Amino acid sequence: MMSNLKIKKISKRLLLFSALAIGLAILWFTNSLVEDLRREERIKVKIWAAATEQTTDIDNLDEDISFVFEVINLNKTIPVILTNGKGKILYHKNFPEKKALHSDYLADQLLSMQNAQDPITFEYADGKSNMIYYKDSILLTRLQYFPFMILFAVGLFILLGYLTFSASRKSEQNKVWAGMAKETAHQLGTPLTSLMGWLVLLKDKEGMEELAFEMNKDLLRLQTISERFSKIGSQPELYQTDLNKTLERSFFYMKDRSSSKIEFVLRPDSPSLLIDLNPQLFGWVIENILRNSIDAIQGEGSIYLYIKEQGNRVLVDIKDTGRGLRSAHMKTVFEPGYTTKKRGWGLGLSLVKRIIEDYHKGQVFVLQSELGKGTTFRISLVKS
Repeated sequence: MMSNLKIKKISKRLLLFSALAIGLAILWFTNSLVEDLRREERIKVKIWAAATEQTTDIDNLDEDISFVFEVINLNKTIPVILTNGKGKILYHKNFPEKKALHSDYLADQLLSMQNAQDPITFEYADGKSNMIYYKDSILLTRLQYFPFMILFAVGLFILLGYLTFSASRKSEQNKVWAGMAKETAHQLGTPLTSLMGWLVLLKDKEGMEELAFEMNKDLLRLQTISERFSKIGSQPELYQTDLNKTLERSFFYMKDRSSSKIEFVLRPDSPSLLIDLNPQLFGWVIENILRNSIDAIQGEGSIYLYIKEQGNRVLVDIKDTGRGLRSAHMKTVFEPGYTTKKRGWGLGLSLVKRIIEDYHKGQVFVLQSELGKGTTFRISLVKS
């Protein structure tokens, strides 16, 4: 069975392909229509040229040529310029009245027409010749740009629809996250209170001190988890905290619960670094990334955690020597549901992204990854 991520990718590609196919079909159809109209306009100009030639034929002066003048006057859309053999403008039609008063404007239009297409030439018996230059009508020019305007409008509509849908979906996801987190915190709170009471009774019994101490550590851990979930369900408070100490707690907590074959190395640039953050949630972020690094290492390996300052930002790099990621997965790894494990919901790294970007206004991404060599995650936060 295909995962939801694969189905989403295929659906997006199908939609994109369909949109491109529709766009190309519109462009092809409109282009064909424009070419047909262009051929028709050339025929009209030829008829207009023939009619103009008739009016200048001295042999026809005694004939009724009112129909010829009617043909000439029927051209109300195609811009034309009539010149003699030396290129002097004799007549023009269908140009803006005010602009046509300026000879420079007509000269520019003539040059544009000469570069665009061949003129229609007619010769007289005395050897002289006139040429008619023309260009596409305003209607045809507008028709050429019409499909692009449609595609732009449709694209804009799709973009606005996508942004609206994404915002609505994100808002709905936030509500689900908040509701699930609050409910989890509530469900954990009741047994925790009860266990705390039993622990007090256990401490009073002789010989149970060591057991009570270990149970107390686990209860405190459960209490921390409950607090994390309760903060996810609301806007957490950020306050100035020593980043190094927060990282050390999570780093050594995961180290103590990992295989002795995995080497853990912590390398801070300075002994202390104050920054605005929520220690409980940020610790959760580090533990989630470290857990992924541990799972990625098969057998022996190393995990490095670097803390560095760069301008007005603090960078936390978590590097492992695990199996690495494919380049196609370097962005999707933070999407809900992404997982390479047989068990799990694939929510760990999506939760990391939410905590860092939504609550701490920072960035988290895969800095680099290579199959068989390992992966480096980077967290970037603004200094206090």
